[in-house]
Order: sequence, then structure tokens, then C-alpha cells
Amino acid sequence: MSIEDRRARGGDSPWRRGRVLAALAVLVAGLQAFPRAVPNAVGSLGSLLETFLPWVGLAVPVLLVLALLRRSAIAMVSLVLPVAVWAAVFGARLSPADGGAAHDLTVLQHNVGEENPDPAGTARALAGAGADLIALEEVMPDARPVYEAVLAPGHPHHVVVGTVGLWSRHPLTGSRPVGIRPEGVTGDWNRGMRATVRTPSGDLAVYVAHLPSVRIRLPDGFGTRWRDESAAALGAALAAEPLDRIVLLGDLNATLDDRGLAPVTSRMTPAVAGFGFSWPAAFPLARIDHVMTRAATPVATWTLPATGSDHLPVVARIRL
Repeated sequence: MSIEDRRARGGDSPWRRGRVLAALAVLVAGLQAFPRAVPNAVGSLGSLLETFLPWVGLAVPVLLVLALLRRSAIAMVSLVLPVAVWAAVFGARLSPADGGAAHDLTVLQHNVGEENPDPAGTARALAGAGADLIALEEVMPDARPVYEAVLAPGHPHHVVVGTVGLWSRHPLTGSRPVGIRPEGVTGDWNRGMRATVRTPSGDLAVYVAHLPSVRIRLPDGFGTRWRDESAAALGAALAAEPLDRIVLLGDLNATLDDRGLAPVTSRMTPAVAGFGFSWPAAFPLARIDHVMTRAATPVATWTLPATGSDHLPVVARIRL
């Protein structure tokens, strides 16, 4: 049959061409709307998808170009679905931070990086950010005196447990380690702490946590086991906290969409204004540094310019 005959029969109609592209558009929409349909049983593929979930939307312009080249009407119409789903899931995060919102506390969270070549410069940038509380991770023994010296004038109260620390304008009491070490991790590994902050608006419990890193390794895939175990332990500690008001600050090595963080996110309210991608600092792709609260309200959050770390600092304002 000639091309002319196929066209005469409607076989080359724009509404028939590109059905594979249309199916791919529906698949992209489904992945955005129901990422937990992707199982974690093999290589934690579900968590990997959820880590970079906002970027799945980049498939839309690619499919659009292919649909235009294919001159496929059905493919172009089908692209409305993933666009609508992306807007429904992530559209609220496009709202700018309300820097003028009424608040009682400004907090800052930063993984300062164990290989940071300029801890003094990093500390000066953090000290000048105007935060009442500053939580740090990867505070290495040789750099700790630098952070203590630079932050002390504005934040005279501080406590460090292992490689995590909290600096505060307000008095601290009841500081202690929080056991988030996963099974199988050995050596001097202390990456969780808790302290009571005596603010003018009353006491609140502040937790600082650094959950284990995740890596993509062949043939195992996305290695999240230790991170997930640590998240479960942190969630249990938060659930057992006797004070009503809690602020959690930490490098949790998981995005808010990642099911592995559910033991924490199910108990806390995250500061979510904007995407706030914090890692890697050179070209941020994921938001793995978080501020979360219980019985308090995050009213604004944003990232600061890069320091000597591979993470960006995250700032949030909280109403108590």
C-alpha cells in the first residue's frame, strides 16, 4: 500500500501517529503522581525515583520535541496530563519565601563538610545570617575550635556531640546524644543529639541529626539500608520526646518525597516553601537538608549562598 493510500485511509493521521509517545506521557504522569508504585525491593529504585522526583518533569519538553517532529496530535494532547500532575504535586513549592512573615525564631542548618577548606569563612558566613539557632553536621575535631571561636560572640551557648553541634543565642539545657546508629556501623559514630532551648516563647526540644549517606553502587543499586534504619530510630526518638514543641535540623540524606524518611516526616511538619535544593552545592539537584517542626509552624525557608561545603546552608523562620 502506498503512502498516499495509507493517508487516504487515515493510517497516517496525526491522531494515530505517536501513540507510543502518548503512552510515555501517561507513564511520566503516573510516576509523578504515584511514585510509591515503583517498588524498593530491587535496588531501592523507588527511593531513587523519589529523590529526584521533581526532575521527572524534564521528560515533558523532550516528549514535546519528539511529538512535534512526529507531528503527532495525540502525543501533544497527552502531554497535558504530566504537566497538570507536576503542577498539582510541585506547584505550591514555586511560591517565593515570605521573608516578612511573623515569626519567633530563625534557625539555620548546614552540613559544613568534613573536607571544607575554609571553616573560618564558613563560620563567618553562618554567624552573619541572623539565625537564633545554628545546627552543624560534619564538625570534625580539627575544625571544631574554629567554629566555636567564630560563632561564640553571637551564639554563646553550644553543645557538640560527635560530629553534630548546636549553637544558640538562648540557653541550652538537657543536651544528650540521640542513638541513630544503624546496625553494622562501627567506630566512633555519633551523629544525633537533642537539647532543650530556653527561648523567650518557652522551651522547645531541638534535635540535630545527620543520617547515613546513600550511594548508587553496582550491582546493589541505591544503597539506603543504613539511612532507612537511622531514620526509623530518629522517628522513634521524636515520638518519645516529652516536650510538645520540637525543631529538627539535619542533613537527612533523603528528600521529603523519599519513602525512607516516612518515620520522620509522618511525625513532623517540614519547612517546604520553594524547592530549596541543597545538594550538591555546585549544582543543587536535591533537597536533603531539612528543617522540621512539631507543635510549631515553619513560615519561610530558603538556602544561602555556597560556603566551602558541598551542601548549601538552609534557613527557616518558625512561629512558636
